Amino acid sequence: MENKEEKIKQEFSNIVEKTKPKPNIIKNCLFAFIVGGAICDIGQLFQNIFIMINVPTEDVSTYVAIVMVFIGAFLTGVGIYDKIASFAGAGTVVPITGFANSIVSPAMEYKKEGFVFGVGAKMFTIAGPVLVYGISSSFVVGIIYYLIGRW
Repeated sequence: MENKEEKIKQEFSNIVEKTKPKPNIIKNCLFAFIVGGAICDIGQLFQNIFIMINVPTEDVSTYVAIVMVFIGAFLTGVGIYDKIASFAGAGTVVPITGFANSIVSPAMEYKKEGFVFGVGAKMFTIAGPVLVYGISSSFVVGIIYYLIGRW
């Protein structure tokens, strides 16, 4: 009986392997490069605008980050960012707009469970580990930098 079951599983695996679509890696990389570059170009445009309207130089990068996070969150909220991500893949994950998307998407998905147990509890399910490891590693690197600077 088990031998027959194993044979059926093996046949199913073979059928799945034959019919599974093969990813077009070159096309996916090209789309990720173009869309990721376009997102970075938009960020550069905002940086140039802030410089042109005489925002203090030390504040420009903060303003650009705020605007780009807002744009990513807004586009996620209206359902456009997911369409762009399905086309561009990793090109939308790497820029800061991808961070905004990783915060807003779970918050929207779980809003029906309430603001505390839904939005508040699930908002950082994707971005939480990134924040924890990012902050932890920057702390470790800062200590190493400090100790090396003392020698």
